[in-house]
Amino acid sequence: MEDGLRWLAQSGLSSDDGSRVLPVFGPGDGNLANYLWDGSRVRVVDFEDSGRSDRAFELAEITEHVGSWVEHPLDVPAFLACFDLTAAEEARLRECRRLLALVWLFLLAFDQENVRNPPGTAERQADRLWQLLA
Repeated sequence: MEDGLRWLAQSGLSSDDGSRVLPVFGPGDGNLANYLWDGSRVRVVDFEDSGRSDRAFELAEITEHVGSWVEHPLDVPAFLACFDLTAAEEARLRECRRLLALVWLFLLAFDQENVRNPPGTAERQADRLWQLLA
């Protein structure tokens, strides 16, 4: 967490950080259970956290959501290769992934009362964050 907080303090992320990328309407919740694939189309079923966003943030939401790796890992490189991102989106994706990995570390570290994930998930999340910070 300390490494993540140090990164955050110097990250330069701010509310206007996405000004170099095109805005999109996004679901804001990367839980893979919210995306239904019928073999040809993806349908989004949860809009509780939806609103103005950008592609990089939404892709980070999906790749860093605990549901994308804890039991059935998403092949992140293959998934991200499906998108033709601009240089600005690539840079923002990297920073958003770090941010969301840090958020998930906090959520998992303090998930003592309502444990929903296998033992060791918080430790595995810390390793994920370190890899993203490297």
